[in-house]
Amino acid sequence: MKTCKAKGALMVVALAALVAAAAGLNEIPLGDGSAGGGTLDATAALGEETFVAAGTAPGGGPEALASDGTYIWIVRQFSNSVTRVRARDGAKSGTFTVGERPVAIATDKSNVYVANLESDTITKLKVTDGSTAGTFAVGDGPGGLVYDGTNLWIAHRNSNTVSKVRPRDGAILATYTVGMRPLGLATDGANLWVANGQDNTVSKLRLSDGAVLGTYVVGRGPFGVAYDGSHIWVSNFFDGTVSKLRPSDGAVLGTYAVGDGAAGLAYDGATLWVASSGTNSVVRLSPSGAIVASFSSGKGPFGVLFDGANIWVANFASDSVSTTAAVTAQ
Repeated sequence: MKTCKAKGALMVVALAALVAAAAGLNEIPLGDGSAGGGTLDATAALGEETFVAAGTAPGGGPEALASDGTYIWIVRQFSNSVTRVRARDGAKSGTFTVGERPVAIATDKSNVYVANLESDTITKLKVTDGSTAGTFAVGDGPGGLVYDGTNLWIAHRNSNTVSKVRPRDGAILATYTVGMRPLGLATDGANLWVANGQDNTVSKLRLSDGAVLGTYVVGRGPFGVAYDGSHIWVSNFFDGTVSKLRPSDGAVLGTYAVGDGAAGLAYDGATLWVASSGTNSVVRLSPSGAIVASFSSGKGPFGVLFDGANIWVANFASDSVSTTAAVTAQ
């Protein structure tokens, strides 16, 4: 019992430190700073964000992130590259070329996998040095990725399908039909949850055989998905809300306002973090859906990641990442 209390106290201290750090998110530029002044064109098809810059260059367009335990990897779709940042101090540690329009990323800790939307491929990079370990043809418009501990799952934006892929060699093991324009993916350990951006639903598939167990209506433009150990959370881009679902039957238990352009989601072990791309901020929610705090980020935040110690945010329109980490080197 004393051990449990001690662990609980440590968790409270760690979360308190995280919140204190978040009071002022540190921003790390990824490119040459040429992206400033742009916004996201909300009239574009969801999942193909269009940069409107009024004469400025689009920069890298970072949209998604992954952590291998040592580094944070950020896909930058307009430069067809992935930039690696050291988690402990924010130092940039290399930029690596991938396919055309990289928009999603996942890791198995030994490799990172990058979905190249326009190349219809997955690029496999070694975490040790960023070298290319393989490039695999997968299907039309790969735009979402998640690793389930054994296999990769890929959402194909243009064919309304998800594929189960063997990481070792990129072999496609199976492909299953879901809703229109699948984007965000998450697993709860037994099932895959898919945000279908253009039909306002999420699909639930059994990981073992891809059987569709349910399709559930959420808000307008579902984008990101996260699992907190008890519930599924879905961001609704065009509503500026998140929906909280019961995993057993997909029942919507609540819908909560978080700000315009609700996009990426991350769970930190106690609270949910949501990128509000239209307000250049990240909102932190309690499990009940109450807003705990809101923090300014870079411009147009999309991807959000919790690496076990800190929050990281991919700022699409300022070609940067924001973080709760104490940044001492760039």
